[in-house]
Amino acid sequence: MSRIKFYLTLILSKFVSLAIKFLSKTSGTSFVGLMVLKFYPDFLKDCKKYINGAIVTVTGTNGKTTTAGIISQILDKAGKKPVHNTKGANMLTGIANVLALNIRPFKRFDCAVFESDEAYLSKLYDFIDADYLLVTNLFRDQLDRYGELDTTAKKIQEAIDKNKNLKLILNADDPLVANFKTQGNTIFYGIEDVKYSNENYVSKAPSELFHCKCGSILKYSKRFFAHEGHYYCDCGYTRPQPDYNAIVTVYDDKIVLEIHKGEKVYNFDFNSVGLYNAYNALGAIALCLEYGIDENIIQGALSSYQTIFGRAEKTVINGHNTLIQLIKNPTGASEVLKTVNKNSNILIAINDNYADGRDVSWLWDAEFEALADVRNDIVVSGIRAEDMALRLKYSGVSIEKIKVIKSLKKAIEYISTKTEKDSNITILPTYTALLEMNKRG
Repeated sequence: MSRIKFYLTLILSKFVSLAIKFLSKTSGTSFVGLMVLKFYPDFLKDCKKYINGAIVTVTGTNGKTTTAGIISQILDKAGKKPVHNTKGANMLTGIANVLALNIRPFKRFDCAVFESDEAYLSKLYDFIDADYLLVTNLFRDQLDRYGELDTTAKKIQEAIDKNKNLKLILNADDPLVANFKTQGNTIFYGIEDVKYSNENYVSKAPSELFHCKCGSILKYSKRFFAHEGHYYCDCGYTRPQPDYNAIVTVYDDKIVLEIHKGEKVYNFDFNSVGLYNAYNALGAIALCLEYGIDENIIQGALSSYQTIFGRAEKTVINGHNTLIQLIKNPTGASEVLKTVNKNSNILIAINDNYADGRDVSWLWDAEFEALADVRNDIVVSGIRAEDMALRLKYSGVSIEKIKVIKSLKKAIEYISTKTEKDSNITILPTYTALLEMNKRG
């Protein structure tokens, strides 16, 4: 009976997807999955037999969409065709959505790459046993949904405890992430040193204070941004030595990683910006090397990597080169703001829907002071446009340069028509504003 219901679910999902496309001109990222799980709650459990190889899961506060996307592209380049929730819909409904729309009765996938929301990872592991879990970082994010960082960490550890053979790929530079335990193997990746082509670059991302188990506040010999770095305590506790240890050079238009694993040295170029993306690439590379992928294939995938859905996504709007960068919490936003072209025309769209987090107080912790000397006007949009305008005023942006257009559609039209012929546009949206832009096409 369950097999019949499974196939009926697949058929129903295809019809629902076609109806959505016909009515709204978008495939959606979660609605089909929502319908599937309502109709057949055990659907995800039955999907395992359609995945022949390893199941890779990625979670963390920032970078999980990019990291999962890099892994998926590397595996695809290696000829291991993965199923992957590409657009970052990372709750159970989003994962069910991508499986329902891609599974065929006689089709099998070589592997799977699932990005998972931190709070939903444990629920995902109720249905699917993963082979790998990569944890990127844990930053203060959406406190109305997740609570404090130790609450998020406990949820991830609960998920790990359900999966006895899980292989962990952990960011050694994050003190919370490095403390996760598994009955399987643990591989650490981290950064040994960072060099910047722009010598004036200084990260002002907000820092979190972490306490050692002994109760003392952790100290740092090197801090790269926020709480990422080389931490230690006088009691003897220290950052674990990374298995994959990188020297990173950050340029204005690319990242170079020199990765040491024992006596072996790997060199990779990644066509992206920012130290945060160096961490994303390093984690993905470490996992894929553990998976057994050849370094030349990895470099080929990094060279041809296509950014995903608002994560340093490059597009063209009304003839203008446009860079779209998701912002959602103080640490991530601060690092993104360091990469913004201050000569571009800037649009910031802030919503406070459930998926964004209702609490927008994070705007005051993010380093919007980086925009104080922008050349052009800044357009602010979205449900909390006025809050963003006020934040920009107090960050030093001239009031005359701040323009409030609450409708995102009208804001995009305004900035794309006002922008000079050869000028670029930078758009910084929160998650649901990004979804709205994607639907706009």
